Amino acid sequence: MTDAVTHYSTKLAHETDPSDVYAAQRAGQDVVLVDVRGHEAWAQGRITGARHLPYAEIAERARTDVPADAEVVVYCWSPGCNAGAKGALEFARLGYRVREMIGGYEYWVREGQPTENDDGPLPRVFDPQVMVVRP
Repeated sequence: MTDAVTHYSTKLAHETDPSDVYAAQRAGQDVVLVDVRGHEAWAQGRITGARHLPYAEIAERARTDVPADAEVVVYCWSPGCNAGAKGALEFARLGYRVREMIGGYEYWVREGQPTENDDGPLPRVFDPQVMVVRP
């Protein structure tokens, strides 16, 4: 049982999910949400309030773009994308407190959380495959 407790405690210390991030935002918690995808993905759509810092640029830009004492949450496209893990590793190497948002942008959108692009807010759609949707 100790191995399981250690495993899941460690996992939760380094991961979060869209619902918890959205709840933290609504509660006014100071979380710096970082989109680590490329420029075209960012332009297509991103989480409202996120900062854009592609994972390949974190080592050179993080110290000027993100406060050193920030609680950082990174995300990429989806569970099928490892850019979030690459971004989290770069932030960790720089000494940041960082977690990866599992599910990425895909599950944020599927849960109907706020997104935008350069033209403004995008429509919110709630997917009954990933959450309870009441009429």
